[in-house]
Amino acid sequence: MELQDRKEIGENIAYLIKAGEVATVKNIIIDTHPADLADIIRDLDEDDRAFLFDLFDPQTASDVLTELDEVSREQIVEKLGTERISEIVDEMDSDDAADFVAELPDDVAKKVLSQIDVRDRIEVEKLLGHHEETAGGIMGMEFVAVYDDEIVDDAIREIRQKSQEVENVYNVYAIDRDRHLTGVISLKKLILSHPKSLIKDIMFKDVISVTTDMDQEQVANVVRKYDLVSMPVVDKQNRLVGRITIDDIVDVLQEEATEDLQRMAGISEEEILQEMSAFRISRFRLPWLTVAFMGEIVAALVLSRFAHTFQNLMAITWFVPAIMAMGGNSGIQASTIVVRSLALAEGGTTDWMGRVARELKVGLLNGTLIGLYIFAFTRILSVVPNLKIDVSIEFGLVISLAMLLVIIMAALVGSVMPIILSKLKFDPAIATGPFITTSNDVFGLLIYLLLATSYLKWFRH
Repeated sequence: MELQDRKEIGENIAYLIKAGEVATVKNIIIDTHPADLADIIRDLDEDDRAFLFDLFDPQTASDVLTELDEVSREQIVEKLGTERISEIVDEMDSDDAADFVAELPDDVAKKVLSQIDVRDRIEVEKLLGHHEETAGGIMGMEFVAVYDDEIVDDAIREIRQKSQEVENVYNVYAIDRDRHLTGVISLKKLILSHPKSLIKDIMFKDVISVTTDMDQEQVANVVRKYDLVSMPVVDKQNRLVGRITIDDIVDVLQEEATEDLQRMAGISEEEILQEMSAFRISRFRLPWLTVAFMGEIVAALVLSRFAHTFQNLMAITWFVPAIMAMGGNSGIQASTIVVRSLALAEGGTTDWMGRVARELKVGLLNGTLIGLYIFAFTRILSVVPNLKIDVSIEFGLVISLAMLLVIIMAALVGSVMPIILSKLKFDPAIATGPFITTSNDVFGLLIYLLLATSYLKWFRH
């Protein structure tokens, strides 16, 4: 649904609610996707939001709550009774139900679990026993599995029996009598096989699976690597306990990407999801600002050591912003590529060395071109009338060489620093930014000022 259409429907629903046209509102709900309803309900005022949500049947309500952000979901749920919440939880897939129940206050969660179907409660409690950011925490317990000594007809019958429980069937998993995962069969393979064929004869035995304790980011990397739409989850004894589907992986990728961006900016998830006092926000951001501040103090000390150079060559100050900005941008570009590779677990030691070498080559090429740009600019400055800017050819070459070296240095630091931080067990997404900006300012200024001082010594005396 287009943004304009959604806004128009939301405005119409708000108008109809105030006009008491409940039947018309219900008709609109029936024809609207839960994801669009979540967007619409988020834009309504508090009273209209509560009224509209009360019109949802349990299935629609569960689908809409799953699509809502955490803050909007919390605002709606706090006005619901435990009986209504229990009805909604009963309609959710096990993984969504576990995530939802985990967000409830402990006393409410206990009441809700006591009121839902016994089988659903057992599944949710099992999922709650896993860490929320592991394969066990994001898996669902709805899947189709058959014994590997059964036949194709048995598998198709099992799919039919579980059609209501399992919304999307991508694969059928084969297990032995002890529930150990032994193979997987695609729906296409199942349909094209003879009805009396044994599952063990047609199944793919080299199954790609993950254990319940694997980190969700690693799980997402496995799914991405092998282009999977679903993946079985096993326990330490290789017994099938659940599956992870592509929609779960999309959520993980979004969550991890958002988390990395927050860390790189020194911003907490709490700060984004809810209103916080200025003091709490400051507490989250201040440590990384402190790192940057200490680096800039070092840069200031570097500047102070070259006061004589500034006094004897005023033109040096004109190019300081360009030197620092170009170095900083180059460093961030290089570090972003490497941090992404680390997050996606791409490559081993050899690949890291190759990646650093490539970034150095890019730095050399970009530094040469930018150096030529700035040299051409200095020549233009020296001939433009009325500017009164005297930049000699020699000083133009010094600035160009400084630019080249600074960009190469920034590319080196930007590509190597995330790897070093990762080896030291620090999160590179958090720590790389302050290191890149401060090291570039310190080393960039040092390179530039040393060259400028050498120029004064060689050409001006």
